[in-house]
Amino acid sequence: MQNSDFLGKEPVGKLLFKLALPAITAQLINMLYNIVDRIYIGHIADIGSLALTGVGVCMPIIMLISAFAALVSMGGAPRASIFMGRNDNKTAAKIMSNCFTLLILVSIIITGTLFFNQEKLLMTFGASANTIQYAMEYMTIYSLGTIFVQLALGMNAFITAQGFAKTSMLTVLIGAVINIILDPILIFGFNMGVEGAALATIISQAVSALWVIWFLVGKKTILKIKLQDMKIDFSLILPCIALGLSPFIMQATESIIAVCFNSSLLYYGGDIAVGAMTILTSVMQFSMLPLQGIAQGAQPITSYNYGAKNAQRVKEVFKKLLKVSFIYSAILWVAIMIVPQMFASMFTPDVELIEFTKVALRIYMSASVIFSIQISCQMTLIAIGNVVASVFIAILRKILLLIPLIYILPQIFTANQTIAVYLAEPVADIIAVTCTILIFSKQFKKALKKLDQGEVVTN
Repeated sequence: MQNSDFLGKEPVGKLLFKLALPAITAQLINMLYNIVDRIYIGHIADIGSLALTGVGVCMPIIMLISAFAALVSMGGAPRASIFMGRNDNKTAAKIMSNCFTLLILVSIIITGTLFFNQEKLLMTFGASANTIQYAMEYMTIYSLGTIFVQLALGMNAFITAQGFAKTSMLTVLIGAVINIILDPILIFGFNMGVEGAALATIISQAVSALWVIWFLVGKKTILKIKLQDMKIDFSLILPCIALGLSPFIMQATESIIAVCFNSSLLYYGGDIAVGAMTILTSVMQFSMLPLQGIAQGAQPITSYNYGAKNAQRVKEVFKKLLKVSFIYSAILWVAIMIVPQMFASMFTPDVELIEFTKVALRIYMSASVIFSIQISCQMTLIAIGNVVASVFIAILRKILLLIPLIYILPQIFTANQTIAVYLAEPVADIIAVTCTILIFSKQFKKALKKLDQGEVVTN
């Protein structure tokens, strides 16, 4: 069994590399779940473009499912790390077991809701008469595997939180490899098409979920899932849910935003504009998920040292997190600006769709280079347990800025209203990052000052 003291003693740079690299790798691999599906689906003979658009309509619902996993895990895992920093592993383990129970309950509710309301939800999320068939084929199977998605995503965060970053990476790697192998077999070999892609994803998530549970009840873990700890203790679980609201809002509002984007793009640009948005969302994942991986690597270090009242070390982790995140964002931004067609052609052989997406991608991702600042600040606030500031930052960018801009900008730039819809993303990013810097500077200094005075801020 590994001791958690290394989170407070090893050099920060070395430790961040040690934990962030597997987390980044895991996030990159995790992209393969959906991106590989889309690449194969986009190349199905005769129906590829429409099938790709149909599956793209499912993505907001899939993001919403993932958001509920984040609500539980991204609130529970930092809380567990903070208690580990206080040398209270008993409470940390109980938090983890409570979160396990909550994820199961959430899975049951989501599965029932999705299975019996699919068509209505998909039409609301931007499906058309041409694409609803493919959307329903994918979603019917995917909804039945919700519990595997919840447990694989949700409980894996507790493996990372204990410093077992390589084991956490293996969770994702195992599922991704199975998914990549099964996709062509089920889609083309068994001629299952879109249904084959969904089935491959669910089988791979089921294996990942079993791997996570096996580890967290085994001998190597510091915190162990125990039956006696699984009874919900509201004094433990409610603070976790409160802290998880920020990542939940970040992911859940992606679902709402996708509805807004898809409905507006369908109105102004038709199916091709919605199809391009599916590709744009995938490319955005190339930007977002590795950034989240870096932040996930930093989270247990930040939370542990915050619990141990080591202000200097908390500050050092943030500086290195911000530097690494910005370098990655800058490299990807340059690639997207120079060769956007390379990214578009990964998902479709359709020349018309590639040409349309090339223009849209440059606009949509034009401010993505500064989003590293947003992620670094917001995830650090979550890691130190600052509920109010982290939730406000999440609400600001998505709900207060992006959603209104999707509808306002086409009324201003009437010459090309479809492009104006895509423009909402960079405009929202610039305003949100500016506000985030101001909020974070004040809140972070306040938290560090209290640590220096021997206090721990609890939210």
